[in-house]
Amino acid sequence: MSPLPHPLAPEHLPFFITAPGHSDILLGVAAVTLVATVLLAGVLFLHIHSLPERLAHKGQKLQFEIVAVMCLLALFTHAHVLWVAALLLAFIDLPDFLAPMNRIARASEKIAGLPPPEPEPPTPAEAEAAKSGSHGHA
Repeated sequence: MSPLPHPLAPEHLPFFITAPGHSDILLGVAAVTLVATVLLAGVLFLHIHSLPERLAHKGQKLQFEIVAVMCLLALFTHAHVLWVAALLLAFIDLPDFLAPMNRIARASEKIAGLPPPEPEPPTPAEAEAAKSGSHGHA
């Protein structure tokens, strides 16, 4: 025997109203949508948060490590001013002060008659970069 609907109930119920004892499809859809939205929002947040670091890395900037540390500090401390500063630092090209100073030092040593310094052995990372760079141009 099927129970009769309440006399004041409308004849056509909306699709999302489930019969007693059946599973609620709308609740399942809402749960999946909520989980997907939270995951996508987290991925978007982390992608935007790593933007300064990716910009500095792509441009081969000298200040890459500083930008990376500032991004991590901004992530863990929620100090957004560090993220803004890292973004600005990623866009700025710092001048290379070391190369002219080295040239001045070598010229001064040459004028003074000192023997040129022995070149330092390359670090493993520099040796790998030189090796991969020489194969790319062959």
